[in-house]
Amino acid sequence: MPFNTPSAETYELLINRRSVKARDMVGPGPDKADMEKILAAALRVPDHGKLFPWRYLVLEGAAREKLGDLIAHALVKENESSPKVAEKMKGYATQGPVLVVAISSTNPNSSIPVWEQELSSGAACQNMIIAATALGYASCWLTGWASYSPAVKGGLGLSENENIAGFIFFGTQADEPSERPRPDFDSHVTWGFPS
Repeated sequence: MPFNTPSAETYELLINRRSVKARDMVGPGPDKADMEKILAAALRVPDHGKLFPWRYLVLEGAAREKLGDLIAHALVKENESSPKVAEKMKGYATQGPVLVVAISSTNPNSSIPVWEQELSSGAACQNMIIAATALGYASCWLTGWASYSPAVKGGLGLSENENIAGFIFFGTQADEPSERPRPDFDSHVTWGFPS
């Protein structure tokens, strides 16, 4: 297929895409072949300098439970949370059938500003959830406390120049998601140079 082929269906998908709460997802999640397609879409984003400033951990089954244990341990260690609260947080990572930990992997020695590298990571996350929708799966991109935890980042083997751009859950929607409030177009768009 040639590059940049017009697609009305793609525009409709973008306008009608809706995140599904991870806790509301059911199986099946994407199989390996579909996850490879989703991740291939993540690798085709704007990337000033061709630095490839991102990488991904794909967690299924017991691997998600290990992440839940890591989050619970970090919560007690860093936030002095009670073991009861930490135990409840173990379920965070097992909400959806498949979980991708999106990692922003920046190069501070590059002439490309770190901010632009981080924007590329965000674009990759967006491409993943759009690709998942196109393949018929539900998705949800979350961050929250665990994505900033030094213990979680260390437990996942992140380097000093890496951060968690998001926990992206994939599965199947059990019910039609409800719409959420959307911004007023005219309040967020200015036509022409500001006066």
